[in-house]
Amino acid sequence: MAEGEETLGEAFWAVARLMRSRSKQALAPWDVTPSQFRAVAVLARHGALRLSTLAEHLRIAPRSATEVADDLEERGLAARSPDPADRRATLVGLTPKGVELAREVRAARHAESESLFAELDEHDRADLARILRRLRAAGTDPQADRPGPAGPSAAGEVQPGAGTGTSSP
Repeated sequence: MAEGEETLGEAFWAVARLMRSRSKQALAPWDVTPSQFRAVAVLARHGALRLSTLAEHLRIAPRSATEVADDLEERGLAARSPDPADRRATLVGLTPKGVELAREVRAARHAESESLFAELDEHDRADLARILRRLRAAGTDPQADRPGPAGPSAAGEVQPGAGTGTSSP
C-alpha cells in the first residue's frame, strides 16, 4: 500500500460513519434517538422483556435500561406490566404506537441503506453482502443482539456493526 493511501479499515469506518449519519437522518421524522430505537427494535424482535434482559440485549447497565424504558413509556412507545411468571418482576413491552414506530423506522432505514447501496451493481452488492456476512460470522459474539446500524438487519440490508449510532437501529 502506498503511503497516504486509505486502508481497508479506514474505508470501512468511513462507510460505517456515512451509514450512521444516514440512519440518524432517517430517525429524525420520529424524533427518536438511536439508543431509543435500539430498545424499540429489541422489544419488537423479542416481545416484552424484563429490564435486566433488555439491558443485556442493549449491552448497557440495568439502571440505564430503566431510563430508556422510562423515556419510551413517557413517549407512549412502551408500557410496563407485571411478569406473569414472577409477579415481583416487571416486563417492558411495546405499545401499538411502539410497534408502528418500529415498522415505520425499519422501513425508512431500509430505504436509506438501499439508496446508498444503489451505487453498486447487483454483482458487487452480492459480493459485499457475502463478505460482510463472513466477517460478521468470524467475529460473532453469541450474546450480541444489537439491531439497527449495529446489528441484525433485514435480509439484504447490510449495516456496519456498531451499536447505537456509535454504534443500529
